[in-house]
Amino acid sequence: MSNPFVATLRAAFDPTPEFTITNDGDLPSAYKVTDLAAATIGAAGAAISAYTGVDAPISVDQRLASLWYHWTLRPDGWPMPASWNSVAGDYQTKDGWIRLHTNAAPHRKAALSVLNEKSGVNLGDESDKADVAKAVAAWSAQDLESAVVAANGCTAQMRSPEDWSKHPQGAAVAAEPLIRFETSAGGDAPNAPIDPKRPLKGIRVLDLTRVLAGPVAGRFLAGYGAEVLRIDPPWWDEPGVIPEVSLGKRCAELDLRKPEHCEILKKLMSQCDVFLNGYRADALARLGFGPEERRAMNPGMIDVCLNAYGWIGPWKNRRGFDSLVQMSSGIADFGMTRFQDDKPHPLPVQALDHATGYLMATAAINGLNRRRKTGEATSARLSLSRTARLLVDHGASVNTDTNVAPIAEDDYTHEIEKTGWGDASRLRFPLEIAGTPVHWDYPAGPLRSSPPAFL
Repeated sequence: MSNPFVATLRAAFDPTPEFTITNDGDLPSAYKVTDLAAATIGAAGAAISAYTGVDAPISVDQRLASLWYHWTLRPDGWPMPASWNSVAGDYQTKDGWIRLHTNAAPHRKAALSVLNEKSGVNLGDESDKADVAKAVAAWSAQDLESAVVAANGCTAQMRSPEDWSKHPQGAAVAAEPLIRFETSAGGDAPNAPIDPKRPLKGIRVLDLTRVLAGPVAGRFLAGYGAEVLRIDPPWWDEPGVIPEVSLGKRCAELDLRKPEHCEILKKLMSQCDVFLNGYRADALARLGFGPEERRAMNPGMIDVCLNAYGWIGPWKNRRGFDSLVQMSSGIADFGMTRFQDDKPHPLPVQALDHATGYLMATAAINGLNRRRKTGEATSARLSLSRTARLLVDHGASVNTDTNVAPIAEDDYTHEIEKTGWGDASRLRFPLEIAGTPVHWDYPAGPLRSSPPAFL
């Protein structure tokens, strides 16, 4: 089955085994989201196979890949938390559309404080959307975006693809590679034998990522045996996605405003094999954990970094999420035109997050393979905006009408997952590597439920 992304991804990574794509059905989208899903999951699987050194058939079910780009968990007798809070969403300004991303309490406070200051109303956490819309309508999109960003909030006005290509950040993203790799001397190459049935057993992953790409990467690595330790500050919460992305991980707490907690992080960093970092480009550096400091703490570590808007250009330190990048980069505007809609029309799933997550996992595994063969350490940089560029560059989708087949009972595994919230069923994983099954040692569980230490 032809997939336009496969050749591009093979060129981005070290030579990896080929994989086949099975099944049919596409998500209705302005862009080729299902093809992207199958290709990125397949690339990660090919990297696992290359790491084992065993020549085994690899296949990706593209229908299941589409489903794994959305929600994979079916609760039994308990409700999944809402994905969005009451304020988050798209709003009309005086001259266009803007999206407020307010799931995190600090970001919600920032947006509402800006709106309250100008409107003279008292918008709160549970404000009616009609009241928020009335306040937003008094602003121009550019002015509101600038004001909320200046207040340390998260928002994005809707731009057309043409406007984004002319924007200084859009031009900067276009000049970046899909993944920026750097290598350095890392010391002796590990020579412990690899068990093809559990190839990442013994690999320690330190996960400092949030919604949603980085957690997807850690979830994938955990599925093939890695010990993944996720670290969150005491104030962070993302209830709508934690049951999805904490699968296979232990989750701990550190407050990096406290020197003693920074010391714990230094110890963990010195012990890990892979570091997944989803902080803004300058955030960890301000805490004494910049790229050079991290490399000094652990010369052999595979350092995989993610941000929203790329690593060069005026927005490299801007906060962002998948839905905001879709607005900035022209994806939501193109979808509105393609579907003849009267409001922003995003992708059917948060495809930029998921795709970037599997690319991060692929980069991490390729780094482990390089270290094993040569002793070199790898650093990799990715961004949601550059993944958006990958999607857009492969052209519009021809499918705006039909969908993948509805989820059936056979799509779930036969195991009951004992999550931290109750029993649940999980969709079967779309990737199959002969002799290398996927399996998660821990069910999904709440944040901050384990000590900050590797086992």
